Amino acid sequence: MLQNILISVLIFLFSGVFALVFGQTTDATIKPTYFSGDVASINAKTLSITTKTGVVELAITEKTSFKKVSAETRSLTTASAGALGDVVAGDQVTVSALQATDGKTMNARTVYFVTKADIAAKNAKDVAEWQKRGIAGKITAVNAQTSEITVEIRSLTGSTAIMVTPKADAKFIRYAPDSEKFDEAKPSSIAEVKVGDTIRALGDRNTEGTTMTAETVLTGAFQTVAGTIVSTDPAKSEIVIKDLATNKDVTVALGNTSVMKKFPAEMAERMAGMQAGAAAGGPGGVQIVRPPTQAGQGPPPAGAGQGQPGGNGPRGMGRPGGGGIDAMLDGFPNVALADLKAGDMIAVSSTKGTTPDRIRAIKLLAGVEPFIRMAQAQAGRSGGGRGVDINIPGLDGIGFP
Repeated sequence: MLQNILISVLIFLFSGVFALVFGQTTDATIKPTYFSGDVASINAKTLSITTKTGVVELAITEKTSFKKVSAETRSLTTASAGALGDVVAGDQVTVSALQATDGKTMNARTVYFVTKADIAAKNAKDVAEWQKRGIAGKITAVNAQTSEITVEIRSLTGSTAIMVTPKADAKFIRYAPDSEKFDEAKPSSIAEVKVGDTIRALGDRNTEGTTMTAETVLTGAFQTVAGTIVSTDPAKSEIVIKDLATNKDVTVALGNTSVMKKFPAEMAERMAGMQAGAAAGGPGGVQIVRPPTQAGQGPPPAGAGQGQPGGNGPRGMGRPGGGGIDAMLDGFPNVALADLKAGDMIAVSSTKGTTPDRIRAIKLLAGVEPFIRMAQAQAGRSGGGRGVDINIPGLDGIGFP
């Protein structure tokens, strides 16, 4: 009898050790899969997430935990305890998930979420901050040895130049190739900053507005391509244009996020005329403001142009938080691919990707003939040596944040 009891105890102990070892081995070898995106829908059993590759369905179980992440820091390590009821459609999430025993279902293990309300509040705060202390423009010179970046800031009445010097601990961010999304931007350095880049910088300017000490520098390689439509392909959501600058065909791919607008004819003629007058040095002409040689020298900026207080805010490179042509762009008539035909002239903003003969449209503007005619006329007067400089208000906006 005693022998049977001992055998039973030994079996129980060995079974427990085996289960423990087996459990540890399984936990150590199974790696969670991570999904990030926006919440499409959520209930007590299922979480649907819209990711970059499509919609993902995850099962919610009694073991699923919820962690609220700060919109300010986006740090998962400092996330606080949350609950299923805290998550709603539109929130941003990162979910670690494990495959269920059926081999098909993915069970959500931990749901890290940032509420859309917190995101909206942070965006509003950022808009105010960038509108007050930010600039936006094009980089015309970079001195890596002195860490000085010369930025041209254009407005309808001309342009100004400002010298940007990043602080020693300045944060550099750069848009990823073929992406205009701020969320996909990567940490960067001054070594990646190039002449011709679009730049936003946040910092403190001197009284004259000619220099800035920057704490954040956001750059990206973006371009404006203008030309005449050769053909359209609604099935592929593509347009082929004859590039005005190279006289070569360029395929323009349209996506769900592409903004397609038409410049009102009268407004386009008036603004192109203003640009022509500015370029000729007429009233309200080009004003190049250089950094003063001594403190107190140099005139104050004339008006609240692009990047000045009351000018462009941070919702896009060149997109205003407090009015201006870029805000007016939202009110322009929408244009569909079906409205465009061969022979029409359009201008497109895009990233500078790896395939110059194929670009993805961030913004597409029709009705831009007056701006192109003006740019061609200017190039002709200068002998064409500097090429055609296309400057279409509202076209260079990109996602931020």
